Amino acid sequence: MPPKAKFTKEEIVSAALKITRASGINAVSARAIGAALNSSARPIFTVFRNMEEVQREVIDAAKRLYNEYVRQGLEQKPAFKHVGMQYIHFAVNEPKLFQLLFMSEQKEIPNLSEVLSLIDQNYQNIYLSIMEEYGVDERTAERLYRHLWIYTHGIASLCATKVCAFDESEMNDMLTEVFVGLLQREKQEKEHD
Repeated sequence: MPPKAKFTKEEIVSAALKITRASGINAVSARAIGAALNSSARPIFTVFRNMEEVQREVIDAAKRLYNEYVRQGLEQKPAFKHVGMQYIHFAVNEPKLFQLLFMSEQKEIPNLSEVLSLIDQNYQNIYLSIMEEYGVDERTAERLYRHLWIYTHGIASLCATKVCAFDESEMNDMLTEVFVGLLQREKQEKEHD
């Protein structure tokens, strides 16, 4: 009969997530989790087979936190802009989790047309919000999303790595200026087609 678990899966993941938030995923070890739980490392392995399994759970927990930011953005108008603002807020408020989810080296390098759907499970909802709010076709929505994500990711990365800080007004103005410019360009191209 396997030993009775001293801690629940949720308690262990919560401790690992707390460590990740403070010091990054590389700081998550059985010993660090045990210390956070005022225990030895041994009880972790009555619930998990290995540390890779714990790290996968931490990544899933980080994604759930990020998804809540996106959900809040999608509930506001204009949704696409607010999702961008929420992406940056996530980077500011949870820099280590942002780095884990969006600044980690990928096993395989996706091309630009695939990257958004691969790294963000909210892709479809965000994409649809662009089409609905701005009355654009799929191709235009895709281009706007891609361009704005690259720009927004740059701002978020600067914030997450503490290279630069922006206030709310600056972020709002920057995203608006770039989006309006891209939207105007798309409309001009359609007029010339």
